[in-house]
Amino acid sequence: MAPSEEGALVCRVCQQKTYAFERARSYGIYDGALVRAILLLKWERMEPVGAWFADRLAEIIRSEGERMAGDIVVPVPLHRDRERERGYNQARLISKPLARRLGLPHKALLLMRTRPRPNKQVLSLEERWESVRGAFATRPGSQVDKKRVLLVDDVMTTGATLDACARALLESGAKSVLGLTVARAARNPLPAPDSGNL
Repeated sequence: MAPSEEGALVCRVCQQKTYAFERARSYGIYDGALVRAILLLKWERMEPVGAWFADRLAEIIRSEGERMAGDIVVPVPLHRDRERERGYNQARLISKPLARRLGLPHKALLLMRTRPRPNKQVLSLEERWESVRGAFATRPGSQVDKKRVLLVDDVMTTGATLDACARALLESGAKSVLGLTVARAARNPLPAPDSGNL
């Protein structure tokens, strides 16, 4: 793909290298039936839905070739209190079958969330970024040196969570972090540098 074609597919924020992750790919826009499917996975533990999402993400990775090649698959973690309350981590219901399909190691315990998400249901853009800044760390003794990490979550709203996880992984020696989500918000989450518009 020519650079101009590549640039047309990349949002302005990614072109400006605002995020710590190298690139992110999503199966679709967070809308309609995809929202309902994600909510089933998130609140009803519908594991076949997670496996279906894993198949879609595997197709994206294969179609991207070397640009999305990874060495390990890591789910975005929940805080231990939230995971205990829910009984599972929905990102892991996608990442585990994805790792199996790609023939890669699945490292579900490599990352941990050290600070819980605020109780407030709806967070502003600034609150989203503040709530995850420094909220993730790799577990002591984790092996991530020189690894290309495929970081998996259900939804990318602003990119703040993927960014915070990527920073923790890179600080621990990861070679690169590539974000994979089932869905992403329809609009660019950050202001453009000059206009201030989304």
